[in-house]
Amino acid sequence: MLPNYNNSLELLESVQQEQLYQKLLLQLKKDFELANVPINLPLDIAPEELKSIIHEKIYFLIVEKFPEYLNLLYVVDISEKEIKKIAPSDVVDISAEVSFLLLKREWQKVWYKAKYSH
Repeated sequence: MLPNYNNSLELLESVQQEQLYQKLLLQLKKDFELANVPINLPLDIAPEELKSIIHEKIYFLIVEKFPEYLNLLYVVDISEKEIKKIAPSDVVDISAEVSFLLLKREWQKVWYKAKYSH
């Protein structure tokens, strides 16, 4: 069972400990591509930088390209219920929360594949 994380960095540290960080990056690239949202994620990117890039991208999508943002949520499979739990505030805070949900969901996919694909 996946543990509960309090924030994106805590989650990313756990991913590195499980040695699945590269797989998480590949999953992120794949889903962003499927959603037609270009993102540049080098395979040697640091977790802090990854968190920052995802946050900036989500912020940009919410402000500038809302249909693409909704499509990304759909492709990544973030539940509407989770999104509705986010307290209405400024876009920076909302995009940080959505980034965390996105990373959490992608991590679930990678973790389950790693655990059950033997």
